[in-house]
Amino acid sequence: MIEILKYCVPALCVLLATWIVMHKFYKNEAEKRLWELKRLSQKEISPLRMRAYERLSLLLERTTPEHMLIELNLGEMTILQVQQHLMRTIRMEYDHNLSQQIYVSDQVWEAILAARDQMVAFINAMAQQMPPESTALEYAKILITAYKSNGQTANDNAMLALRQEARSLL
Repeated sequence: MIEILKYCVPALCVLLATWIVMHKFYKNEAEKRLWELKRLSQKEISPLRMRAYERLSLLLERTTPEHMLIELNLGEMTILQVQQHLMRTIRMEYDHNLSQQIYVSDQVWEAILAARDQMVAFINAMAQQMPPESTALEYAKILITAYKSNGQTANDNAMLALRQEARSLL
């Protein structure tokens, strides 16, 4: 029996040592493959993320009053029609860019949503403040003037967060 143990114990030690070495080797190989896969995917994902940042910055720019009002024939519209057009424009821009949220951080996306919500609230509040006899042109002037005098807007904050995150990729 002792003779068997003399051969089995060293054999088990060698087997255990071999298993430990092989386990570490395979673990390191798996980590290398994972790192390489991440590196390759970053080459593909980084351009997609940069395009998402570009699209979201356009979204923020296109949902400012001066940009949304520039195309309208305000002489033929009522305040309600202008307000509805602005709301529709904001909704369409956000719906069109909704898929971009997967490429940005939660903080940036929350800032973009806050910008949307604040712009909607701003447009509605300004429409409610207008006297009933006001024209659409007066409403547009008030919107642009009040928006520019607000200082740092939610759109500006979202754009800043977007730029900072985009710069971190470069």
